[in-house]
Amino acid sequence: MVGNSAYPSGGGVSGTGVGAGRPPSDRRPQPSGTPFSNFRSIVDPSGALNFGGKAVLHGSGVDFSNGSSFAINMGEFRLDEELGRGNYGAVKKVLHKPTNVVMAMKEIRVELDGGKLNAIIMELDILHRAVAPEILEFYGAFFIESCVYYCMEYMDAGSLEQLQHDGIVEPVLARITQSMVRGLKFLKDELQVMHRDVKPTNVLVNRKGEVKLCDFGVSGQLERSLAKTNIGCQSYMAPERIHGESQNNLGTYTVSSDVWSLGLSIVELAMGKYPYPPETYSNVFAQLTAIVHGPSPALPDGFSPSAVSFVEACLMKEPPKRATYAELLDHPFLVEDRTREVDMVGWVVSAMAPREARRETPRVSQSTLTIPAMPKNRN
Repeated sequence: MVGNSAYPSGGGVSGTGVGAGRPPSDRRPQPSGTPFSNFRSIVDPSGALNFGGKAVLHGSGVDFSNGSSFAINMGEFRLDEELGRGNYGAVKKVLHKPTNVVMAMKEIRVELDGGKLNAIIMELDILHRAVAPEILEFYGAFFIESCVYYCMEYMDAGSLEQLQHDGIVEPVLARITQSMVRGLKFLKDELQVMHRDVKPTNVLVNRKGEVKLCDFGVSGQLERSLAKTNIGCQSYMAPERIHGESQNNLGTYTVSSDVWSLGLSIVELAMGKYPYPPETYSNVFAQLTAIVHGPSPALPDGFSPSAVSFVEACLMKEPPKRATYAELLDHPFLVEDRTREVDMVGWVVSAMAPREARRETPRVSQSTLTIPAMPKNRN
């Protein structure tokens, strides 16, 4: 995750027609004389992206080889606001006018390299197949002016990172964890996909109290490749992954690495802050050393033994000793959650209150501003 967005961001926005000057829906880039000149095997003469028979992405939507099609184009949207911006552009809140559905639109610029194009089709393939209550819904995608646009479900409460404040109470934390584990298990069991970037900023919430995973594809990978020394990209990595990448061994990532990131995220949500000591925040080497060689973080005082045990099962230093998703779902911490009434809607309202108050403050101050009376003319 980059910037301050509740959504992972993709490519740049300059000249793409988002907002003012929307391009017509059939406008498509031409490969000649553009950065796509090197990708003639992918960009056909019409300007559509043809991904080796797996999918065709064009200005009017995306067609998958399995028969699924998502017809959507830029002319159907009204820009509402920018949700966040990062190294590869922005995520915007938009209104899809034909359906009156509010969506989040993510951009990814695709002129950098061929590997990026392969990553995009991988993510699109996952997105259109990942239909589960714990996964952000995919509405469609299209390609225009060297940008791929993904249209996704808009989660109006933002990310867990924005809602954790001074820490999340155990019943709510258990319900959030339940959704995260179910979503991660679905990706692994049904799609054979590892998330690879589990952290509070990549878990979104809506005002109904629903919790959903996002950003398990190209944008997270691109951010990490762009800034391997960026502390925000490293801080949730499992010890074996840090050790493996330091030795240029990229085969060290397994599903148990996602389980570590899950456990670390739970501790952060409980504490309301990143679990490792503050002195590691601004020093990448100190932080990575603490993760690899220091003790695993633990829940703060006040949490139940079952919660403590659950986190310990996620944060074992040796990957084979970490719990599987099936074992986590059978853990008392989550079994107890399934019999408990939790007011998730009420929690969302209270967690959003400080942000809502900040938004209202300027309007209140303007509305209550007293304009002094002009002095009377005594002449």
